[in-house]
Amino acid sequence: MKGKVALHNLGCKVNAYETEAMQQMLEAAGYEIVPFAPGADIYVINTCTVTNIADRKSRQMLHKAKKMNPEAIVVAAGCYVQTDAKKAAQDASIDLIIGNNKKQELVAVLEQYQKDKTKKQEMADIDHTKEYERLRIDRTEEHTRAYIKVQDGCNQFCTYCMIPYARGRVRSRKIEDVVDEVVKLSQSGCQEVVLTGIHLTSYGVERPEDGENLLKLIQAVHGVDGIARIRLGSLEPGIITEEFARTVSGLPKFCPHFHLSLQSGCTETLKRMNRRYTAEEYARHCQILRKYFDAPALTTDVITGFPGETREEFEQSKKFIEEIGFYETHVFPYSKREGTKAASMPDQLTEQVKKERCRQLIEIGKRHKISYMDQFLGQEKEVLFETQQEIEGISYWTGYTMEYLKVGIKSEENLENKRINVKLDRICQSEILLGHGKFSKLL
Repeated sequence: MKGKVALHNLGCKVNAYETEAMQQMLEAAGYEIVPFAPGADIYVINTCTVTNIADRKSRQMLHKAKKMNPEAIVVAAGCYVQTDAKKAAQDASIDLIIGNNKKQELVAVLEQYQKDKTKKQEMADIDHTKEYERLRIDRTEEHTRAYIKVQDGCNQFCTYCMIPYARGRVRSRKIEDVVDEVVKLSQSGCQEVVLTGIHLTSYGVERPEDGENLLKLIQAVHGVDGIARIRLGSLEPGIITEEFARTVSGLPKFCPHFHLSLQSGCTETLKRMNRRYTAEEYARHCQILRKYFDAPALTTDVITGFPGETREEFEQSKKFIEEIGFYETHVFPYSKREGTKAASMPDQLTEQVKKERCRQLIEIGKRHKISYMDQFLGQEKEVLFETQQEIEGISYWTGYTMEYLKVGIKSEENLENKRINVKLDRICQSEILLGHGKFSKLL
């Protein structure tokens, strides 16, 4: 073995995919992967920069790694160092800096450092590169579900967001490359894939001459044997057209689970956010999905207390969220990110106001979630089981329906990676549906 490597991931599912890909590259090169604890020879931290807090957490993990073993090589990778390479270069805890679009070079950079012991930066000109970084995985630690990065970069420049500066412009993988990875994952036993990206809706837009788009990618992945489910990461509402919804509703493997980023239900607030749609347009896209799917799971993100959000604007947003009726609503207080337009906007709200508005929307979200789950009681749904969990003092096997409802059943059998038809009986206090399985219908 060339040495013991510990990896730690911060941030989104795209980061998680890249960390898994880096781990598999290191394993293939002869390194031993160990837990993120004292005793490693090399620490690789895949950083995040979505908020000021994410920056701080990234620095804390880098410093923690150096404290665990002062003699170890500490590698800072990803978004935090991409947006502030100068600060990273001055940090004594960091030995190697690897920006976005350079993670594929991790092994070579490590081996060069081990020869000359010189602090290095491997950084791409992220604002101008058109290259899609070739990272891939051939198995997943979750066994049942694999997140697959198919797109990088963003052209939207929402006023609160730093990601375009960390990830660059839109770049997409070729469909044949994605399908090849999905085939390998299927052969390793994976039954569900989640197509994800920094701005998944933009998949293929930078190469119009190729004719590749998200819908064609979904159709291609649908044809892979062994894959039973296809799920999507976060989407912009504009991609939900009649053609898109009609086509995916006819694909048996496609999961009726749509995470449509909202951020605010008030059109004036959306304008200040540079979200490029109105509340009314967003509602129409939800109506299209409900036209083609029976009870689709609609989930979303909402920011409360954005600069300039008046009481009236908040009430509009609150009413809009009540009317849409999401399965899950992820609510966040606005967090200032230095370097973004929103950080310098007038009328910044107090933490107290943001917290109170969050509380109100979270309460709405809880009611809507139970209401959505309640409609499935008495129905039989296919569940892909993942792991055992203690619920109400009893051990249950838990997994997810295609709508991403969490379900538990009692079983003495090992149900990991099994698909079973389950009759849903009740909702427990931890918001998990409990039921009983039809074992004669093991899929």
